[in-house]
Amino acid sequence: YQKTLEDYDLSEQTSLSERQMRQLKEMNWLEQQYNLILLGPPGVGKTHLAVGVGLEAIEQGYQVMFLPMGELTTILKTSDYTRKSQIALNRIKKSDLVIIDDLMYMAMDPMEANQFFQLVDYLYERSSIILTSNKSPDQWGELLGDEGVATAILDRLLHRVELIQMDDESYRMKHRQRVFD
Repeated sequence: YQKTLEDYDLSEQTSLSERQMRQLKEMNWLEQQYNLILLGPPGVGKTHLAVGVGLEAIEQGYQVMFLPMGELTTILKTSDYTRKSQIALNRIKKSDLVIIDDLMYMAMDPMEANQFFQLVDYLYERSSIILTSNKSPDQWGELLGDEGVATAILDRLLHRVELIQMDDESYRMKHRQRVFD
């Protein structure tokens, strides 16, 4: 995705002010290992905002890794077996900012949840994490299948976090195109 912050239309998303957008661009939060959690239904701009922040961070010299949650789960499950996954996991661990898109879109099995916890625990106070999700943190326990693991993950993520609830109408639905008049 090449979605920049300059392309992000604040008039479409009322959950974020111009001042907050400037603060995101300044990256002070990244220097302090704050996390961002972008919550809301599909189509409200969560991924666009996350990618835009990631591109801005790269321009400012930070190491950034972007992964959909499904890809991250595969990397975590296969990192003991494949060199490609080991390299990807090392890149994630060395990043200043890790962006995980569509967190909790699908339920995880206990092994996946444990591996995800281990990664979040490793990144805690070393890197910033941006998560996009259409599920609120209070629903993560049931999707992880383990309230204890969910609590441990949330404990680390929420220690220093800015949670942005994006509840506007889907951009795609608002601007959908039709074949028939």
